Amino acid sequence: MYRIGFFVCPGHDALDLAGPLSAFNQVTTAVGYQPYELRVVSRSGGLVVGNSGLPIETAPVGQHTFDTVIFVGGEVEPMLVAENLAAARQLVVNASRVASVCTGAFLLAEIGLLNDRRATTHWKYTASLQSRFPRIKVAGDNIFIEDGHIWTSAGIASGIDLALALIEKDMGVKIARDVSRLLVVPYRRPGGQSQFSAMSQMEPESDRIRIALKFAREHLAEELPIERLADAARLSLRQFGRAFRRETGETPARAVERLRVETACLRLQEGSEPIEQIAQAVGFINPERMRRAFVRLHGYSPQYVRRENRLSGECLVASKDT
Repeated sequence: MYRIGFFVCPGHDALDLAGPLSAFNQVTTAVGYQPYELRVVSRSGGLVVGNSGLPIETAPVGQHTFDTVIFVGGEVEPMLVAENLAAARQLVVNASRVASVCTGAFLLAEIGLLNDRRATTHWKYTASLQSRFPRIKVAGDNIFIEDGHIWTSAGIASGIDLALALIEKDMGVKIARDVSRLLVVPYRRPGGQSQFSAMSQMEPESDRIRIALKFAREHLAEELPIERLADAARLSLRQFGRAFRRETGETPARAVERLRVETACLRLQEGSEPIEQIAQAVGFINPERMRRAFVRLHGYSPQYVRRENRLSGECLVASKDT
């Protein structure tokens, strides 16, 4: 039996706990026996109130040991008090696998588990995580990341994606798919999938930069040098380059690449259009250029997206037949 402990602090997010906890609990329904022993723990046990006001009963740290410990996110500063850090260190000593949901990554970072590793958290907190812990390689675009025995995930719903990935490691692909059907969620979003769209990520302040981005999206199949975007924004080349970087945090070339990858990803998920045709339609010179852009931005290839989408489709068809 796999023993999994969920560590919560006062102010924890109820969904950061409930999502992955429910996923592991549904494995029993999927397989007909109980492969997981699940416990919620806190530094001293008893009732712990989350940020929704809902109290949950917990066991004290030290009463049990776990194969996997999952640190549940919540309010960051109250989470990082000395007592919680001591409890976290005690929990991970005997664990073969450690994970976090959302801001739970800050606890892992504070006790040194994320040093020199890739990690993620909710997009709202990635900049803070990186600045406070410069040794971490924060990949804020990812839904979840596995680096050795350490797993981190983004906010709320991504905790379910993380749990399904862990279930797949423990129980195999078929069981993980069955659990996703029981939860009525896709099986499963790739860990490198973006937390949000490229357009919403950039969020420029001025109308002119928004116009340039809208123009880029509407003309992705065409060449989009910076001169053309600056002309669409009715700014000089120098003014446009400075304003674009200031308002989006990206160079125009990287922003266009993100838009192309995002559009290609949607087309890969929505149909059976050949990859070569998609690459041309979104403005990549050839499929290899598109593949390199996918790997650079998300860590996986277009072929991986297509394959995962087919598996999800098979899962949904199977669920209709049962």
